[in-house]
Amino acid sequence: MAFKETEDSVSEHNSMLRVACYTLGCKVNGYESQAMLEQFERAGCQVVSSEEEADVYLVNTCTVTHIAAHKSRQMLHRMRTRNPLALIVACGCYVDQNIEASQSLDGLADLIISNRDKEHIVKKVFERLQKDPVLPAEEEGFFISDAGSHTRAFLKVQDGCRQFCSYCIIPYVRGPLKSKPLSEAVQEARTLAKNGIREIVLTGIHLSSYGRDLEDHPSLPDLILALDAIDGLERIRLGSLEVGLITDEYIEAVKKSTKLCPHYHLSLQSGAAATLKAMNRRYTPEEFKLAADKLRGAFPDVALTTDVIVGFPGETEQDFEESARFIKEIGFADLHVFPYSARGGTAAARRTDLFVDDGTKRSRSEAMIAIAKESELSFARQFVGQTLDVLIEQPIGDDSVWEGYTANYLRVRVALPEGPHQNTLVPVQIHSVVSAGKGTYLMGVYHAGE
Repeated sequence: MAFKETEDSVSEHNSMLRVACYTLGCKVNGYESQAMLEQFERAGCQVVSSEEEADVYLVNTCTVTHIAAHKSRQMLHRMRTRNPLALIVACGCYVDQNIEASQSLDGLADLIISNRDKEHIVKKVFERLQKDPVLPAEEEGFFISDAGSHTRAFLKVQDGCRQFCSYCIIPYVRGPLKSKPLSEAVQEARTLAKNGIREIVLTGIHLSSYGRDLEDHPSLPDLILALDAIDGLERIRLGSLEVGLITDEYIEAVKKSTKLCPHYHLSLQSGAAATLKAMNRRYTPEEFKLAADKLRGAFPDVALTTDVIVGFPGETEQDFEESARFIKEIGFADLHVFPYSARGGTAAARRTDLFVDDGTKRSRSEAMIAIAKESELSFARQFVGQTLDVLIEQPIGDDSVWEGYTANYLRVRVALPEGPHQNTLVPVQIHSVVSAGKGTYLMGVYHAGE
């Protein structure tokens, strides 16, 4: 092992520990990384960047694709190189997948923490370092209180998934449904707002199932409306949702919110009926379109975004063309395209006879990305000439131009007067759309009013 547990090193580590974390994967992982680091801070440790030398390196891994798994191993190796004497801690979904498969991490980590044990990471790290726990019981909670230098904070309110889509490993590494009690979620959001956060993004592994496992069965709309009453909170944004959530009853409930952003990331994966069935997705293209139409009818400026997999086992050229036509018809504001990645242990990975070759997956990805680009531009152009409220996030270049996002998640750049503007809402009159290497953004002028 790289961490040398000599008498001198133990003595050294009984002083303030420097702890760093590198995060891969989804927004849930991002939230959990911050919650782990805040727990170390409450224990008296010093949090440093993963680019700095630290005594403890956490690598919060991902395994949703083979590329994510490869990067997870790369980062474990990189942290070992950064400080050979450090304690390397591996946690996250790649770790859980390897634990369940009884596979070794080949000495890349000194300590392995499963997803279910992230809440106890300080205790486990201190035990490994032969240190006494320093967190009082009331400080052991798993929560965040700020978002660092960011203007929006992710609030994890749900974990686990029981959908078992045929391509997805996540139900196997995240376990059963587990929701955060509504009162705890509201208290955490209230703390974030008190500390200056103006936008909260609700996130989870299967956010649509929020509350089903709790005794009083609160719904996602119940949570949204409870958060709506928090002073200082300006926006509530939702993470990825399933089509089945979008009912007339849901829309009637959430329309009472004054802070819910008109931005819905509806998980699609394919626009072809046969492919959706093979994926074990629980809707048809027609049902997806009905949900999209309901949202557009209720929220005229709503941005619909999604994820799409190309080259799924058995996807024919006809299936791909059907999917492409459907995606053009819906007209998404943004579209993330992924070539299919086989994950060991899933039903789809066993259909090797139906695998699509890499060249075909690559060409289909390129074609779908082109569709996504045009769809993104088309959605953005309809806002030229309008004045939109933009939550400013960061300066661009010489600090005279700032960047932020509208409620429906359009990226906007605007020149502002001298002074601090981060985390402020400003009205911007949009005059043009720019398509750049890193996506599309709107340009506008500060509209101070009369």
